[in-house]
Amino acid sequence: MGRNRAHKKYQAVVIGGSAGSFQPINELLEALPRGFSLPVFLCLHRLKTVRHGFVEALSIRSAKEVREPMDKEKIQGGIVYLAPSNYHMCVEQDDCISLSTDELVNNSRPSIDVTFETAAYAYGEGLLAILLSGANDDGAEGMYWVKEKGGTTVIQDPEECSMNTMPKAAAKHAEIDYTLSYKEIIDLLIKLTV
Repeated sequence: MGRNRAHKKYQAVVIGGSAGSFQPINELLEALPRGFSLPVFLCLHRLKTVRHGFVEALSIRSAKEVREPMDKEKIQGGIVYLAPSNYHMCVEQDDCISLSTDELVNNSRPSIDVTFETAAYAYGEGLLAILLSGANDDGAEGMYWVKEKGGTTVIQDPEECSMNTMPKAAAKHAEIDYTLSYKEIIDLLIKLTV
């Protein structure tokens, strides 16, 4: 576990994951209290051929609204924004979300790096970034930018990940504040003063 950052006032949470992250994400969304008022940007690697059903699957147990944003949609607190299939999701500095079909990044679209880096520029030290299980390096560069802009970085403990390439790559590429089990990540989110 890293330094104590409990004094920090967060403005947003960004979460990335790939293979092996669906169960932790489901449990995390279920555990978020109804009064959790921060926007949550969720970037998960998805099959681009499957465009429907993912929001519904995540919404079944979630206490928060899960939605795929439209391009230029205004960001609201308490909403979970899921990167749509085959689109990069960018968090803009004017409190809106933009979508793009630019080239793949780390063989991925949506790319975790793109979402994390743009969120880092938008929120700076007010950002809490969480990277879960996954089988490639996507997210490592994004975590570097979160740290560079003063945000807080969290990875799922590689020892419990079904695919630990993603959190291990982030730990090599960026300074990580917390290495936690996904249950501990849930506890961290619940304890946020919002």
